Amino acid sequence: MPASLATALTGLAFGLSLIVAIGAQNAFVLRTGLRGRHVLPVVAVCALSDAVLITAGVGGLGTLVDRYPAVLVAARVGGAVFLAGYAVVAARRAWRPTGDVLTDEAPAPGRAGLLPVLGTALALTWLNPHVYLDTVVLLGSVAGTHGDLRWWFGAGAVLGSLVWFAALGYGARLLRPVFARPAAWRVLDATIAVVMATIAASLLLGL
Repeated sequence: MPASLATALTGLAFGLSLIVAIGAQNAFVLRTGLRGRHVLPVVAVCALSDAVLITAGVGGLGTLVDRYPAVLVAARVGGAVFLAGYAVVAARRAWRPTGDVLTDEAPAPGRAGLLPVLGTALALTWLNPHVYLDTVVLLGSVAGTHGDLRWWFGAGAVLGSLVWFAALGYGARLLRPVFARPAAWRVLDATIAVVMATIAASLLLGL
């Protein structure tokens, strides 16, 4: 196997190990996929954002982030505030269901337009300091150990991100029978609220 391909596969595996976890961004993509609305734009925004961050990390931006910790502090505060607000919204949906139901014939009802949905996806990505620590600092540092092949490592990580978000967004349809019951939406929203609140608290406690 060529060294470039082996390095790319290593990057893909490492990228997936960082991104495949229960988090704010993944929870949002899952809910978007379940509703069946704006799936492609959301997947594209998340994947492209990761590609930009990974490229920045491989290019050496991680050293700049380490040098100016105030940037991460500001990101922690901003991210915590946003996630706390999103947790409240999810908790309200769980407490007072909107009547969302999935059937095989149609997606769940909803009035959220494309711009607000994309705005939320961007905020959940760029206001989360864990994203910078994982992609820019950690992944960038590991990529640097591969020398001239670091860009192959980065390309593999970018591919892993794209595959994951596409699988999460479009694979959510496999869970549609489960979400034919309103109670399932309440459980999902309650879970999302807990995840968001937990991440927000961890960001503030990490200051």
